[in-house]
Amino acid sequence: MASCSECASKGNCSSSTLKGGSGNCTDINDVLAQQDRRIARARSHIRYKILVTSGKGGVGKSSITVNLAVALAQMGYKVGLMDVDIHGPSVPHLLGLDSHIEAAPDGGFLPAPYRENLSVVSMQVLLRDKDEPVLWRGTMKGKAIRDFISDVHWGDLDFLVIDSPPGTGDEPMTVLESIPEALCVVVTTPQEISLADVRKTVNFLAKAHANTLGIVENMSGLICPHCHQEIDLFKKGGGRELAKQHGLPFLGAVPLDPAAVIASDNGTPIVAMDEDLPSKKALLELASHVARGAADSLEVLALTGQN
Repeated sequence: MASCSECASKGNCSSSTLKGGSGNCTDINDVLAQQDRRIARARSHIRYKILVTSGKGGVGKSSITVNLAVALAQMGYKVGLMDVDIHGPSVPHLLGLDSHIEAAPDGGFLPAPYRENLSVVSMQVLLRDKDEPVLWRGTMKGKAIRDFISDVHWGDLDFLVIDSPPGTGDEPMTVLESIPEALCVVVTTPQEISLADVRKTVNFLAKAHANTLGIVENMSGLICPHCHQEIDLFKKGGGRELAKQHGLPFLGAVPLDPAAVIASDNGTPIVAMDEDLPSKKALLELASHVARGAADSLEVLALTGQN
């Protein structure tokens, strides 16, 4: 590094001249190189990595992520769920998860168990007080995400499903830099105000040379709880049209469902409910499309060296 003032780690590096050190960044570079090797080892034990993202907040991205992960686990896949929304983690609440990450006997950490085929890592399960804000800037957030990959004993997984905060900032960039073979699922709602931001996300993924698996339209119509007919509350079809414009697969449309909203507030994933809900059916179909799309992805095969 030519100058400590130009280094992204200057605020946390013990060698920094800004903190009275020598300015020698050799030690921090060695640490990062060692972590890169641990990340590579962890990646080699995970067959498919799915990054769920969106350019717009409030589109139900975390709900889609949680139900996708649970549905894949119910299909018999071994699944890890990694919540990299550092400032607003909601995955544990949506799962009704009370367990915490524990230290592994040989170092590192064990993810919090949810079900036999599903384990979870989230900033929420690390906090003593769930209402405590995380006052971190970019460097610390990037470090935490890398630690989630390198220092958590995920073991052998079929899928690692990653919930990212909205936008094109530190969190999705760190994931894509650390896991270049990640397949991206982009979530939108049908309204133009959402589609405008999601277009930016699609373009961001293209510029980052990321692999976009497809687009999901959430809140696609409302199922009336009385007559069970569908109401185009926010109109429909915007996500499908966006996918068509960009030459991307359309992975499905998930309707608004009052029963599902209550279930989410109570910490019950929609796909785990006994009731035969339209939203449940749509989410199970989404999981099937994601599983097939991941298996057919030539980009993943090329980057992971699978045969």
